[in-house]
Amino acid sequence: MWVVYNLVPMSENIIEAQNLSKKFGSLTAVDNISFEVKKGQIFAFLGPNGAGKSTTIKMLTTMLSPTSGLLTMAGHDVTKERDSARKAFGIVFQDPSLDEELTAYENMSLHSTLYRIPKSKQSKRIKELMELVELWDRKDSYVKTYSGGMRRRLEIARGLLHEPKILFLDEPTLGLDTQTRTIMWDYVQKLSHDKGMTIFFTTHYLDEAEDVAETIAIIDHGKIVARGSTKELTKLTKTTTLEEAYLQLTGREIREEDQNNNGLNFRMALRNRRLR
Repeated sequence: MWVVYNLVPMSENIIEAQNLSKKFGSLTAVDNISFEVKKGQIFAFLGPNGAGKSTTIKMLTTMLSPTSGLLTMAGHDVTKERDSARKAFGIVFQDPSLDEELTAYENMSLHSTLYRIPKSKQSKRIKELMELVELWDRKDSYVKTYSGGMRRRLEIARGLLHEPKILFLDEPTLGLDTQTRTIMWDYVQKLSHDKGMTIFFTTHYLDEAEDVAETIAIIDHGKIVARGSTKELTKLTKTTTLEEAYLQLTGREIREEDQNNNGLNFRMALRNRRLR
Protein backbone atom coordinates (compact mmCIF):
# COMPACT_ATOMS: atom_id res chain seq x y z
CA MET A 1 0.00 0.00 0.00
CA TRP A 2 1.24 3.46 -0.92
CA VAL A 3 0.57 6.00 1.81
CA VAL A 4 1.95 9.46 2.49
CA TYR A 5 0.73 10.91 5.77
CA ASN A 6 0.73 14.63 6.45
CA LEU A 7 -0.71 14.74 9.94
CA VAL A 8 -1.49 18.16 11.40
CA PRO A 9 -2.58 19.17 14.89
CA MET A 10 -6.18 18.23 15.63
CA SER A 11 -7.18 21.89 16.14
CA GLU A 12 -6.25 22.67 12.53
CA ASN A 13 -8.44 19.96 11.01
CA ILE A 14 -11.92 20.86 9.79
CA ILE A 15 -12.70 17.35 8.50
CA GLU A 16 -11.58 14.16 10.21
CA ALA A 17 -12.37 10.58 9.25
CA GLN A 18 -11.18 7.79 11.51
CA ASN A 19 -11.51 4.11 10.54
CA LEU A 20 -14.48 4.95 8.33
CA SER A 21 -16.29 2.05 6.64
CA LYS A 22 -19.49 1.60 4.66
CA LYS A 23 -20.99 -1.76 3.77
CA PHE A 24 -23.97 -2.60 1.56
CA GLY A 25 -24.80 -6.14 2.52
CA SER A 26 -21.74 -8.24 1.68
CA LEU A 27 -20.16 -5.41 -0.35
CA THR A 28 -17.64 -3.16 1.40
CA ALA A 29 -17.66 0.11 -0.52
CA VAL A 30 -15.39 2.00 1.89
CA ASP A 31 -12.95 -0.04 3.91
CA ASN A 32 -11.58 1.42 7.16
CA ILE A 33 -10.18 4.68 5.79
CA SER A 34 -8.72 7.55 7.79
CA PHE A 35 -7.83 11.05 6.60
CA GLU A 36 -8.05 14.68 7.65
CA VAL A 37 -8.50 17.99 5.85
CA LYS A 38 -6.92 21.13 7.20
CA LYS A 39 -8.85 24.39 7.60
CA GLY A 40 -8.60 26.54 4.49
CA GLN A 41 -7.03 23.75 2.45
CA ILE A 42 -7.82 22.84 -1.16
CA PHE A 43 -8.17 19.06 -0.97
CA ALA A 44 -8.65 16.73 -3.94
CA PHE A 45 -10.25 13.31 -3.48
CA LEU A 46 -9.46 11.16 -6.49
CA GLY A 47 -10.23 7.65 -7.60
CA PRO A 48 -11.69 5.55 -10.41
CA ASN A 49 -15.45 5.07 -10.59
CA GLY A 50 -16.46 2.34 -8.18
CA ALA A 51 -13.46 2.97 -5.92
CA GLY A 52 -15.53 4.31 -2.99
CA LYS A 53 -15.17 8.00 -3.73
CA SER A 54 -18.87 8.81 -4.12
CA THR A 55 -19.82 6.73 -1.08
CA THR A 56 -17.30 8.63 1.05
CA ILE A 57 -18.62 11.98 -0.15
CA LYS A 58 -22.19 10.91 0.61
CA MET A 59 -21.14 10.07 4.15
CA LEU A 60 -19.34 13.40 4.49
CA THR A 61 -22.41 15.30 3.32
CA THR A 62 -24.80 13.34 5.60
CA MET A 63 -26.57 11.51 2.75
CA LEU A 64 -25.33 8.14 4.02
CA SER A 65 -24.53 6.92 7.52
CA PRO A 66 -21.23 5.10 8.08
CA THR A 67 -21.36 1.44 9.00
CA SER A 68 -18.51 2.09 11.41
CA GLY A 69 -15.92 4.70 12.25
CA LEU A 70 -15.94 8.34 13.29
CA LEU A 71 -16.55 11.30 10.99
CA THR A 72 -16.41 14.92 12.21
CA MET A 73 -16.89 18.17 10.34
CA ALA A 74 -16.14 21.57 11.85
CA GLY A 75 -16.13 19.88 15.25
CA HIS A 76 -19.52 18.16 14.75
CA ASP A 77 -20.10 14.42 14.71
CA VAL A 78 -21.66 13.95 11.27
CA THR A 79 -23.81 10.98 12.35
CA LYS A 80 -25.08 12.53 15.60
CA GLU A 81 -25.17 16.24 14.76
CA ARG A 82 -26.37 16.22 11.16
CA ASP A 83 -28.04 19.62 11.18
CA SER A 84 -24.98 21.34 12.64
CA ALA A 85 -22.72 19.52 10.17
CA ARG A 86 -24.92 20.55 7.24
CA LYS A 87 -24.67 24.20 8.22
CA ALA A 88 -20.90 23.94 7.92
CA PHE A 89 -20.80 23.07 4.23
CA GLY A 90 -22.10 24.01 0.81
CA ILE A 91 -22.12 21.65 -2.14
CA VAL A 92 -22.08 21.83 -5.92
CA PHE A 93 -23.32 18.53 -7.34
CA GLN A 94 -22.04 16.87 -10.48
CA ASP A 95 -25.52 16.87 -11.99
CA PRO A 96 -27.26 20.23 -12.65
CA SER A 97 -29.66 21.16 -9.86
CA LEU A 98 -30.89 24.63 -10.81
CA ASP A 99 -34.52 25.37 -11.77
CA GLU A 100 -34.31 26.32 -15.43
CA GLU A 101 -37.76 27.92 -15.43
CA LEU A 102 -36.69 30.50 -12.84
CA THR A 103 -34.34 33.43 -13.27
CA ALA A 104 -30.91 33.32 -11.70
CA TYR A 105 -32.04 35.75 -9.00
CA GLU A 106 -35.16 33.70 -8.29
CA ASN A 107 -33.04 30.56 -7.86
CA MET A 108 -30.84 32.39 -5.38
CA SER A 109 -33.83 33.85 -3.55
CA LEU A 110 -35.52 30.46 -3.25
CA HIS A 111 -32.42 28.87 -1.75
CA SER A 112 -31.90 31.82 0.58
CA THR A 113 -35.28 30.96 2.06
CA LEU A 114 -34.42 27.25 2.25
CA TYR A 115 -31.16 28.13 4.03
CA ARG A 116 -33.21 30.29 6.42
CA ILE A 117 -31.24 33.42 5.69
CA PRO A 118 -33.07 36.40 7.24
CA LYS A 119 -35.04 38.31 4.60
CA SER A 120 -33.33 41.53 5.67
CA LYS A 121 -29.99 40.06 4.55
CA GLN A 122 -31.03 38.10 1.48
CA SER A 123 -30.85 40.83 -1.18
CA LYS A 124 -27.40 42.02 -0.10
CA ARG A 125 -26.04 38.49 0.12
CA ILE A 126 -27.40 37.50 -3.29
CA LYS A 127 -25.95 40.60 -4.93
CA GLU A 128 -22.52 40.05 -3.34
CA LEU A 129 -22.33 36.46 -4.53
CA MET A 130 -23.66 37.09 -8.03
CA GLU A 131 -21.13 39.88 -8.41
CA LEU A 132 -18.42 37.53 -7.17
CA VAL A 133 -19.16 35.07 -9.98
CA GLU A 134 -19.78 37.92 -12.46
CA LEU A 135 -23.44 37.15 -13.10
CA TRP A 136 -25.15 40.18 -11.57
CA ASP A 137 -25.81 41.71 -14.99
CA ARG A 138 -27.67 38.51 -15.93
CA LYS A 139 -29.61 38.17 -12.68
CA ASP A 140 -32.99 38.52 -14.41
CA SER A 141 -32.24 36.03 -17.18
CA TYR A 142 -33.82 32.61 -17.06
CA VAL A 143 -31.37 29.85 -16.18
CA LYS A 144 -32.37 27.96 -19.34
CA THR A 145 -30.64 30.74 -21.31
CA TYR A 146 -27.37 30.29 -19.40
CA SER A 147 -24.34 28.49 -20.79
CA GLY A 148 -22.91 25.49 -18.94
CA GLY A 149 -20.18 27.63 -17.41
CA MET A 150 -22.63 30.27 -16.22
CA ARG A 151 -24.77 27.60 -14.58
CA ARG A 152 -21.77 26.20 -12.74
CA ARG A 153 -20.85 29.66 -11.48
CA LEU A 154 -24.42 30.21 -10.30
CA GLU A 155 -24.39 26.86 -8.51
CA ILE A 156 -21.20 27.89 -6.71
CA ALA A 157 -22.79 31.20 -5.70
CA ARG A 158 -25.85 29.33 -4.44
CA GLY A 159 -23.67 26.93 -2.43
CA LEU A 160 -22.09 29.92 -0.66
CA LEU A 161 -25.34 31.59 0.39
CA HIS A 162 -25.17 30.44 4.01
CA GLU A 163 -21.45 31.27 4.31
CA PRO A 164 -20.20 27.68 4.76
CA LYS A 165 -16.81 26.82 6.13
CA ILE A 166 -16.41 24.00 3.60
CA LEU A 167 -17.35 23.85 -0.08
CA PHE A 168 -17.77 20.42 -1.68
CA LEU A 169 -17.37 20.33 -5.46
CA ASP A 170 -18.30 17.05 -7.15
CA GLU A 171 -16.85 17.02 -10.68
CA PRO A 172 -17.53 20.78 -10.97
CA THR A 173 -16.00 21.27 -14.42
CA LEU A 174 -17.36 18.19 -16.18
CA GLY A 175 -18.18 19.16 -19.76
CA LEU A 176 -16.87 22.72 -19.52
CA ASP A 177 -14.40 24.17 -22.03
CA THR A 178 -10.85 25.01 -21.01
CA GLN A 179 -11.44 28.76 -20.68
CA THR A 180 -14.49 28.30 -18.44
CA ARG A 181 -12.70 25.70 -16.33
CA THR A 182 -9.81 28.11 -15.77
CA ILE A 183 -12.14 30.94 -14.74
CA MET A 184 -14.05 28.66 -12.37
CA TRP A 185 -10.90 27.45 -10.62
CA ASP A 186 -9.76 31.07 -10.27
CA TYR A 187 -12.97 31.72 -8.30
CA VAL A 188 -12.45 28.64 -6.16
CA GLN A 189 -8.84 29.50 -5.33
CA LYS A 190 -9.89 33.04 -4.46
CA LEU A 191 -12.45 31.68 -1.99
CA SER A 192 -9.79 29.57 -0.33
CA HIS A 193 -7.08 32.23 -0.22
CA ASP A 194 -9.22 35.29 0.57
CA LYS A 195 -11.98 33.75 2.70
CA GLY A 196 -10.11 30.87 4.31
CA MET A 197 -12.70 28.45 2.97
CA THR A 198 -11.89 24.75 2.81
CA ILE A 199 -12.40 23.27 -0.66
CA PHE A 200 -13.02 19.53 -1.02
CA PHE A 201 -13.34 18.45 -4.64
CA THR A 202 -13.43 15.44 -6.90
CA THR A 203 -12.39 15.39 -10.53
CA HIS A 204 -11.26 13.01 -13.25
CA TYR A 205 -9.32 15.88 -14.86
CA LEU A 206 -6.03 15.17 -13.14
CA ASP A 207 -4.41 18.36 -14.41
CA GLU A 208 -6.91 20.30 -12.28
CA ALA A 209 -5.90 18.46 -9.13
CA GLU A 210 -2.23 18.90 -9.98
CA ASP A 211 -2.70 22.64 -10.53
CA VAL A 212 -4.86 23.63 -7.56
CA ALA A 213 -4.86 20.96 -4.83
CA GLU A 214 -2.57 21.36 -1.85
CA THR A 215 -3.25 17.82 -0.67
CA ILE A 216 -4.54 14.85 -2.67
CA ALA A 217 -6.00 11.57 -1.44
CA ILE A 218 -6.38 8.67 -3.86
CA ILE A 219 -8.92 5.96 -3.07
CA ASP A 220 -9.16 2.62 -4.85
CA HIS A 221 -11.08 -0.55 -4.00
CA GLY A 222 -12.45 1.18 -0.91
CA LYS A 223 -9.07 2.02 0.57
CA ILE A 224 -6.94 5.17 0.48
CA VAL A 225 -3.85 4.03 -1.39
CA ALA A 226 -1.88 7.27 -1.13
CA ARG A 227 -2.10 10.79 0.19
CA GLY A 228 0.10 13.86 -0.10
CA SER A 229 0.99 16.75 -2.38
CA THR A 230 1.63 16.22 -6.08
CA LYS A 231 5.35 16.47 -5.38
CA GLU A 232 5.15 13.82 -2.66
CA LEU A 233 3.04 11.46 -4.77
CA THR A 234 5.32 11.72 -7.80
CA LYS A 235 8.37 11.20 -5.60
CA LEU A 236 6.74 8.19 -3.97
CA THR A 237 5.93 6.57 -7.33
CA LYS A 238 9.09 7.80 -9.10
CA THR A 239 7.02 9.58 -11.75
CA THR A 240 6.94 13.13 -13.06
CA THR A 241 3.24 14.03 -13.20
CA LEU A 242 0.19 13.41 -11.04
CA GLU A 243 -1.44 11.51 -13.88
CA GLU A 244 1.48 9.09 -14.10
CA ALA A 245 1.45 8.64 -10.32
CA TYR A 246 -2.32 8.08 -10.34
CA LEU A 247 -2.09 5.44 -13.07
CA GLN A 248 0.71 3.65 -11.26
CA LEU A 249 -1.30 3.60 -8.04
CA THR A 250 -4.67 2.59 -9.53
CA GLY A 251 -3.65 0.67 -12.65
CA ARG A 252 -3.94 1.33 -16.37
CA GLU A 253 -6.71 -1.08 -17.27
CA ILE A 254 -10.02 0.48 -18.30
CA ARG A 255 -12.68 -0.57 -15.85
CA GLU A 256 -16.16 -1.26 -17.10
CA GLU A 257 -17.64 1.64 -15.14
CA ASP A 258 -15.02 4.04 -16.49
CA GLN A 259 -15.29 3.43 -20.23
CA ASN A 260 -17.56 6.41 -20.86
CA ASN A 261 -15.82 8.78 -18.48
CA ASN A 262 -12.24 8.25 -17.42
CA GLY A 263 -10.74 7.49 -20.84
CA LEU A 264 -12.30 10.62 -22.31
CA ASN A 265 -11.30 12.74 -19.34
CA PHE A 266 -7.69 11.55 -19.46
CA ARG A 267 -7.52 12.55 -23.12
CA MET A 268 -9.12 15.92 -22.41
CA ALA A 269 -6.68 16.50 -19.55
CA LEU A 270 -3.76 15.90 -21.89
CA ARG A 271 -5.25 18.25 -24.46
CA ASN A 272 -5.87 20.95 -21.86
CA ARG A 273 -2.30 20.62 -20.60
CA ARG A 274 -1.00 21.19 -24.14
CA LEU A 275 -3.18 24.31 -24.48
CA ARG A 276 -1.67 25.90 -21.37
